[in-house]
Amino acid sequence: MAEHFRTVKEKQCLEEKGNHSQSKVYLDYNATTPPSAEVVEVVAEALREAWGNPSSSYNAGCKAKELIDEARAHIARMVGGQPEDIIFTSGGTEANNMILFSAVENFYMTAKESQNKSADNALPHIITSNVEHDSIALPLHHLQRAQRAEVTFVPVSAKTGRVEVNDVVAALRPNTCLISIMLANNETGVIMPLGELSECLALISQERTSQGLPQVLLHTDAAQALGKIGVDVQELGVNYLTIVGHKFYGPRIGALYVRGIGHQTPLLPMLHGGGQERNFRPGTENTPMIAGLGKAAELVSLHCAEYENHMKGVRDYLEQKLQVVFGNRIRFNSHFPGTARLPNTCNVSLLRPLVSGREWLSHCHYLQASVGAACHSDRGDSCSPVLLSSGVPPEAARGAIRLSVGRETSRENVDLIVADLEQAAQRLENKDTNKGDLKN
Repeated sequence: MAEHFRTVKEKQCLEEKGNHSQSKVYLDYNATTPPSAEVVEVVAEALREAWGNPSSSYNAGCKAKELIDEARAHIARMVGGQPEDIIFTSGGTEANNMILFSAVENFYMTAKESQNKSADNALPHIITSNVEHDSIALPLHHLQRAQRAEVTFVPVSAKTGRVEVNDVVAALRPNTCLISIMLANNETGVIMPLGELSECLALISQERTSQGLPQVLLHTDAAQALGKIGVDVQELGVNYLTIVGHKFYGPRIGALYVRGIGHQTPLLPMLHGGGQERNFRPGTENTPMIAGLGKAAELVSLHCAEYENHMKGVRDYLEQKLQVVFGNRIRFNSHFPGTARLPNTCNVSLLRPLVSGREWLSHCHYLQASVGAACHSDRGDSCSPVLLSSGVPPEAARGAIRLSVGRETSRENVDLIVADLEQAAQRLENKDTNKGDLKN
């Protein structure tokens, strides 16, 4: 069936192109995206024309301030917020840490003023899922070890791949101050039910307020979702939302949405300095990168539906071809019945004993992809904790690779890499056969 599906043209394409860098097909867009041409142009112009200090009154400084204000407005529009709710950060890790530590410190500050004696001597309690990015999970483990906070890691469902609202609500305690759940998982593409969760919290918050209990703030890390699906903070009902530029063809900086910053939602600075970003994130602003981030956000606002439709079409074509070529030799780890997922993400395993996803990729000539999150690349052939937590059997998790398509990925790219993956699998099989012959 595989030979029937592959055309003569595809075979010739593999034979003629050779192993040259220009024929590589990049399918790791969940790890990072190349900056768009429009973004590069805006960054270059800002470097030339807006090199002044944004706090200065001369022309270059005024130009820098103007670009920053414009970028803030574009980013707010992208997520459905207000410009005054946007704070620029160095990236997603800083934004996530800022939220976690703000929630903890705010709990201690407000506990002194609380009339509820049950909160006395209680540690702040944070709820998250067991499939979060390390920039959430590791700071929370640190807070636990330092006995600064209590943390509940709610497991995702093996049936749906997502964290269930009822499980999160069941984890609430009188001292709960923050819930942090990613909007979409970076390995499976599963979209979490943030809107449903915020609706439940709105009802619960009324009762908690009457009891003098602390407000439960809601945060989502939207790094993987932005630029792939529509994201609206009003619909999600979140207090905080993390924005990461290099995930949607922008520069490698980030931003943070905070609803009603400083009065509806607390935010405490991790740094202290010159007062920039209204003292929430001091330090002279990185004007060129901020301008680039704004341009990337503007493109998302204008073309998100177009991007989403294109990526879904190519991703679905990729999975159809993989199914026809490999049949029961593969398993799709990102398929959970009834669960929404990102339009660009496919997590698939080669079901061969003792073959890891990393080995499968290493035998490909053209495909550039990963076995999971880029920040976990040092884990060797160990199984992905995210896949195991999502109910993927260990033997399948070990042979998994993540294929994430982008705005420019074509069906011709897919034809090439599916053939490449099949030939890589054949090389592995031949390698095993040769080993067996040598033993005999």
